[in-house]
Amino acid sequence: MTKEIYCISGLGADQQIFSHLKIPGVRLLHLAWLIPFSDESIEAYALRMKAGIDGDDPILLGVSFGGMMAVEIAKYYPAATVILVSSIGSRHALPWWMSICGRWGLNRLMPARPGKGIRWLENYYLSVETPEDARLANEFRGKTDPHYLKWALDRIVNWRNEWIPSQLYHLHGSRDRMFPLRRVKATHVVREAGHFMVNNRAGEISNILDKILNSP
Repeated sequence: MTKEIYCISGLGADQQIFSHLKIPGVRLLHLAWLIPFSDESIEAYALRMKAGIDGDDPILLGVSFGGMMAVEIAKYYPAATVILVSSIGSRHALPWWMSICGRWGLNRLMPARPGKGIRWLENYYLSVETPEDARLANEFRGKTDPHYLKWALDRIVNWRNEWIPSQLYHLHGSRDRMFPLRRVKATHVVREAGHFMVNNRAGEISNILDKILNSP
């Protein structure tokens, strides 16, 4: 029987980020980002996103901000399985600089669409390693809705979640610069991998997911 996984991409990304994952007996279904309402809470947004899910015990796979959203969606499904990739499971794992941005509202000073001059910094934190990584990152930047971007950044730096799903797996790169490994409680560590590992370490990620999902 084919298993279905609902995949949630990172901030501004889309289903392309999952295109290299190959897991026997598994069908990947992408939950697309929605345009948020004005001042919409992350809880209300998660409730809208769950409309794309069938069944009462979904498997949710979220990358980066998508992992945070997977946790929020799982609050509506007690039997859900949550798989975090390059993400965090609670507010305690937020990097110090994100917490400061949230506390002082510094994220609100950012332009709706950051200029090209800081792409090198964004690529550094994303751990862009290959030409395809760079192409995808630029493509995502070019089509991300500015309203969604501002909303998402504010929800990330102000995330207050402390609830942990009962069925949780966490895949994390040892060289993740966005969410340093030392602050998370990973169940599976991918050595020498960074924040973009779902794309540039897809083979290794696929093998880990295969073991999680298809083990007896």
